[in-house]
Formats: sequence, structure tokens, C-alpha cells
Amino acid sequence: MNKTFNLLFFIKKNKIRTNGTAPIYLRITIDGKAADIAAKRYIDPQKWDVKAHKAVGNSQEAKTLNVYLKTLEQQVYDSHYQMLKEEDFVTSEGLKSKLLGTDVSTRMLLPIFQDHNDKVEALVGQDFAPGTLERYKTSLKHTQEFIIWKYKTSDIDITKIDHAFIMDYDFWLRSVRKCANNTAVKYIKNFKKIIRLCMANGWLSKDPFLSYKAKLKVVERPYLTKEEIQAIYEKEFASDRLIQVRDIFLFSCYTGLAYVDVKKLTKSNVNIGIDCDQWIFTHRQKTDTSTRVPLLPLAQELILKYEDHPECVNSNVLFPVLSNQKMNSYLKEIVNVCGINKELTFHIARHTFATTVTLSNGVPIESVSKMLGHTNIKTTQHYAKILDKKVSDDMSVLRGKLQSKKEIKGLG
Repeated sequence: MNKTFNLLFFIKKNKIRTNGTAPIYLRITIDGKAADIAAKRYIDPQKWDVKAHKAVGNSQEAKTLNVYLKTLEQQVYDSHYQMLKEEDFVTSEGLKSKLLGTDVSTRMLLPIFQDHNDKVEALVGQDFAPGTLERYKTSLKHTQEFIIWKYKTSDIDITKIDHAFIMDYDFWLRSVRKCANNTAVKYIKNFKKIIRLCMANGWLSKDPFLSYKAKLKVVERPYLTKEEIQAIYEKEFASDRLIQVRDIFLFSCYTGLAYVDVKKLTKSNVNIGIDCDQWIFTHRQKTDTSTRVPLLPLAQELILKYEDHPECVNSNVLFPVLSNQKMNSYLKEIVNVCGINKELTFHIARHTFATTVTLSNGVPIESVSKMLGHTNIKTTQHYAKILDKKVSDDMSVLRGKLQSKKEIKGLG
């Protein structure tokens, strides 16, 4: 339901005709947003009452014009009432379109979605990461497939998108596309941005997401234990390529940097930090947040190891990083050789840094969050929740203190 709705007539003195008359306009203002409609009548500015918004005097000409304006005003009120009965929410532009008879034109969903994606693509590298664009492209593809599946058509008028559409789309993602909860929620979230654009432009009068509730589930993030890291570090591989992948993976385990951030590292990213030791100064590509990580001895050792590698010298990078797909393929081979029963991907190195390397060793969560480049500490807290060993160690210390003090029932 709209909060405010106002009408007023006014003349545009900047459009005075050669005969000295000015056009009369009706301004419709709904919730602070205005739209002007030509009343198709003209008047001498001297005969217009600016405060009363009507023609001055009792002449037949003035009376006829004022009756016409009152009739037009009533038409607007009637149209507004009718639209409220049908849509519950009306915009000034929507009401104007209805009055002018231009509301029959439809806006289709997919061109709006594609236009959004085109703008994201134009800003990749500035406001958006390449991965963001890919997610929106996939979301558009899924949306199109859903419309074909549900409505047996290639597109849909955005005014037809309601709560039922959202719920059916959610169902389709989970059943037909076999998406897990978090994946389905993320695709719906991408789609919601397109709906917000439509709302902001006044193309949709009611938010179809009002009653939609879906939450991301906390997923237990896999990581390597201290013993597993040691096994990978000490294993001797016959292939130089496996050694190379192992080393770069371990570097990420000891810095927490994601694959894309390790790949773009150069010597200029290695600087002297506040403790007069070597640090990595960089920006996370995913969030464009500043990341500063003190280099642990193993990380420093690995940088030196590849200092004179031909690819590093020629390309001015710290490590000869393969494609993410190839890295993950070789990592599967590495865990098999090491007898580790885990599905290993390069991103697990980041989880390992957060858990085994830092939090398990007493590094405060605020420091870990800063090094990981998280924009919200809640993201880092997911790692802390799975550290049963850390909880056990902390409680053992407390148990020892209480026993030494012979406290009753663990009370201070």
C-alpha cells in the first residue's frame, strides 16, 4: 500500500507558445516520486492561480477549464483506486502509463537480466571479479531453462513474477537441477538482484520475495591435520610437476591465500612488515580487500626455492602456478600417494591455514580474519566451530587450573 499520493496542476512557463499561452500539466506524486502528464489545455499565465492550481475568475472560459481539470483529476483518482485493487502498490510512472494507455507494453525478464550481465561484464576488473560475471551468466541460463520448463515459453513478462514463481524456481533448482541448499539459495539471491532492479525502476509494484525465506546452511569445511601436512611435506615425488604443485599448495597452507591470489603474486608483494620480517602485501581478488600476511619460515623457504625458476623470472611471478583445474588434478594424485583419505582441492589450503596452522595454535580469531581478508568475522567463525581439538585443549587447561585450586563443581 502506498504511503502518500498527491495531485496538483501547474503551468510550464518555459514552454509558452507564440500566442502567449502556457501548457497546463498535472503532477502525480506517489511516495515522493513524481510523474507529469500534459493536460492538453493552455492558459495565459496571468489568468492562472498558482496557489489554488486553477484558472482565475468566474468567466465562462475559466469555469469550463476548471471543470475539465476537475474531471481529469477524478479520472486519476479512479485509475489509482483501480490499480490499488489489482496490485496493492502503485508507482507514479505506472499510473501515468495507465492514464496515457501506454501500460499495455510489456517488459520481458530475460532482456533485463542480460542487460544487467552486460553491465557487469563491462565493469569486470573494476567493480566486479570475473567469477561474479560467471555466476550471473549461469544464473541467467538457469532462469531461462526454468521458464521453458515451467511455462513452456522462452520468456516471461516481469509483472507475472510473483511468490509462486519464486517458490517454483526454488523447487526446480533443488529437484530438476539437483542443486544443494546453499547453491540453490545463491542462484535465487542472484535472481533477486534483478527483481530489485525492476522494483527500483518502478517496473514492478510488489516484491515477490516478501514471503520467501531461505537460509544458507553452515557447511563443515574440510582441512588437513598437522600430521597430513607433514606427510605431504616429507613425501618424495618422482615427478617435478607433483613437487611443484605440492610446494605451491603448502605455501597457501601457510599463508591462507586463495588460488587466484597466489597465482598473481610477484616479488613486489613481498615487503618488510611492522616486525621487520617479510610479509605478503596483496589484495584479495574476490572481495578486493587488503590482505597482509606475515611469512612463516616454510613460506619464506618456498619463495626462495622458486626464485630462479625460469617461469618465475620470465613472467615476474613468485610461483609457476598451473591452471586451477590442473592443480586440483595433481593434488588428487598427491593425496593418493600420501595415503590421505580426503577429497583435496587447492582451496582446502586456505581452510587448513585458518584451522590447523592458526586457530589451533592460539592465533586470535580477529588476526586470522584479517589475514584471510574476510570482510565479516562471522565468516571466520565457521572455522572456529569445527575445532574440537582446540576446545578440548582449552578445557584441559581449565580443568588443570580448577583441580589445582580444588574448586567445588568447577565454580570459581
